[in-house]
Amino acid sequence: MTEAASTEAAPVSLCAREPHVPADRLVAEMVPPPRFDSVRFDTYIPDPNQPSQTDAVKVLSSFAEGLGGAHASGSGKRRWFAKKPAAPSGPRGVYLDGGYGVGKTHLLASLWHATPAEPGLKAFGTFVELTNLVGALGFQQTVRTLSGHRLLCIDEFELDDPGDTVLVSSLLSRLVESGVALAATSNTLPGKLGEGRFAAADFLREIQGLSAHFRPLRIDGEDYRHRGLPEAPAPYSDEQVTKAAYATPGASLDDFPHLLDHLAKVHPSRYGALTDDLSAVCLTDVQAIPDQSTALRLVVLADRLYDREVPVLASGLPFDRLFSEEMLKGGYRKKYFRAISRLTALARDAKGLVEQ
Repeated sequence: MTEAASTEAAPVSLCAREPHVPADRLVAEMVPPPRFDSVRFDTYIPDPNQPSQTDAVKVLSSFAEGLGGAHASGSGKRRWFAKKPAAPSGPRGVYLDGGYGVGKTHLLASLWHATPAEPGLKAFGTFVELTNLVGALGFQQTVRTLSGHRLLCIDEFELDDPGDTVLVSSLLSRLVESGVALAATSNTLPGKLGEGRFAAADFLREIQGLSAHFRPLRIDGEDYRHRGLPEAPAPYSDEQVTKAAYATPGASLDDFPHLLDHLAKVHPSRYGALTDDLSAVCLTDVQAIPDQSTALRLVVLADRLYDREVPVLASGLPFDRLFSEEMLKGGYRKKYFRAISRLTALARDAKGLVEQ
């Protein structure tokens, strides 16, 4: 490879990116992530051994159809000065209760797509993205922005932060009063180790004032990413990863410890923008995560990469050794296992980069 060719083909570095994300982009991006652009109820493949998965599709399909009429406030448009409508009778929300990898996000995105309303009247985001929206717009403006919506889907409702839980619960109370239908999945509370799933009773207790508006819908099953799929490929050498990065247009190449340091300087709300236009992420010298704050930042990055279907090619430690035994037994256990599962799937996707 000549010097000129090498320069022309040089991969980008995530560590050189410091994206700024305006508030209007946060609102516009409240749609299912690219990975879930084309999912629908009929593309969800229920495990034949788990009848609750088939039942969930039927219940959610009916729920979507029920949102096809006028907005519960009497109009599909925002009514800024209208008299506050009475709260809708019966559950106006559904909570998908199940472990990681059973397809809750697939079903939640399918519900968003199936709801007969224009995209501007439906919102979809993670709990973190919703709190970021409140931070960017302010509480009252967020209420005004979302109160004319037909449906708000919240993926990975994080109940391990009491302050944020109260904030979002207050927001949802205001939206329910405005007639917005809700759908949510949730993460495990600290100490809730069990099956690696969050119990519906705990979710409803944490959002006490909203519990009457949610119908719990349990979805049993094992992590679909491990159903009959091959094990994740072993890490490659630094040389293989670097060569693949230079051979793959649009790839990034970073030293893993340096990337972890850089993530501490970028707000997690901007991790999606950090990965804009990437075809692959190549990492050298993957090491065990040194502390919990760093680990939680990596979890967010893994989620954004998974949402965007960006393959991850790496050297160093395999992804199932990123987190310490102490972390995997602690209150954020479910987040770490989700990150391992998603990074493993992306590592499989990256296998072809070395073979090309």
